[in-house]
Amino acid sequence: MAAVATCGTGAGSTGSIAAAASKNNVTSFQRKGPRASGTDSGCSRLVSIAGTRPSVRNGQLLVSTGLPALDQLLGGGLAVGTVLLIEEDKYNIYSSLVFKYFLAEGIINGHTLLVASAKEDPADILQELPAPLLDDNCKKDFDEDVCNDKTPDSNIKMKIAWRYQLLPKMESGPVSSSRFGHYYDASKRMPQELIEASKWHGFFFPEKLSSTLNIESCSLTHGYRKLLQFIQNVIYEEGFDGSSPQKKQKNILRIGIQSLGSPLWGDDICCTENCDNSHSLTKFLYVLRGLLRTSLSACIITMPTHLIQNKAVIARVTNLSDTVVGLESFIGSERETNPLYKDYHGLIHIRQIPRLNNLIYDVSDVKDLAFKLKRKLFTIERLHLPPDLSDTVSRSSKQDLAESSKLLGPGCGMMAGGKKHLDF
Repeated sequence: MAAVATCGTGAGSTGSIAAAASKNNVTSFQRKGPRASGTDSGCSRLVSIAGTRPSVRNGQLLVSTGLPALDQLLGGGLAVGTVLLIEEDKYNIYSSLVFKYFLAEGIINGHTLLVASAKEDPADILQELPAPLLDDNCKKDFDEDVCNDKTPDSNIKMKIAWRYQLLPKMESGPVSSSRFGHYYDASKRMPQELIEASKWHGFFFPEKLSSTLNIESCSLTHGYRKLLQFIQNVIYEEGFDGSSPQKKQKNILRIGIQSLGSPLWGDDICCTENCDNSHSLTKFLYVLRGLLRTSLSACIITMPTHLIQNKAVIARVTNLSDTVVGLESFIGSERETNPLYKDYHGLIHIRQIPRLNNLIYDVSDVKDLAFKLKRKLFTIERLHLPPDLSDTVSRSSKQDLAESSKLLGPGCGMMAGGKKHLDF
């Protein structure tokens, strides 16, 4: 009888708990104990850092490059703990702009910056960052910037080849300032109060040179060795390595290194094919990637690969980088006056995407990419061949168009690569 009474009491208490839970619209089946709290803290640990989000593909923590279209091509953004290598264009015009977008995104999100350069003072680089487009001004400025490029709906199908209509659209315009990644106005400078409120560390190599250099057995050049020590000190002292997680709130360290490998860094890799310090650059990247892997940091590096004469060095640099993006400008080339490329300023090549938590890397479906700098925005678009609907086009113009289409490779304009002209 006692057992029955005990069971009845337990059933009554259970019923009262269920009634109270239903009254408060809360289910009585809840996960209890430290497992639930650990799950909640694990979820909040990812979203507590401003300007980051987990990848939907591999769960890796991502930061924005400052260009939402480039984030889309890289699988959602730049993974924390990785290196993004930007192959500079010939005159270093557009690569420096991408470099500044990355730093500007860090200031908007409250990230700590580390800017290293051997050519410009980091303080001067921060003064040239583009201004952010936020809220209603973002949509307004974007509409004004693309009004001249907009074509009527009736002519879209005539100007775009059929193979491009089936491809997914690229994110070229702003939707909301609260989204991951922001848009920037290249014609304006970032407000001074935002720069003053940000936290940044500068490394200007000419100021780090000493009159008496100690010759050490280390194969790294003096500039690379000083820069590695500077980055290591910032990571450890600021707690980006996770050694003191309770010291302050977690944050991201954005590292930007400008024109690495140039003679200004004391490296002769661009001067001769058989240089004495051929392994200095690759060892620097090897040690740098080891520091990034164990810290909450992301790095962007611009490099004048077109000046490096030894192709084997370029291959090793590519292997030591996680993500490699090449910029090819039309300035000073035959494509600048070619009517095929009149709407663009250069080509962008996604040479390598990192393998994160998987055996193979994700290759984007979009292969033919071009960029153009409008009055305010730097955009990345698909490159497509313009149609030739005129019957009065000369034979030489048609041959030039066919020869130009061959330069695009197998991905773009294969049907226009023949010697015979076809009208659709």
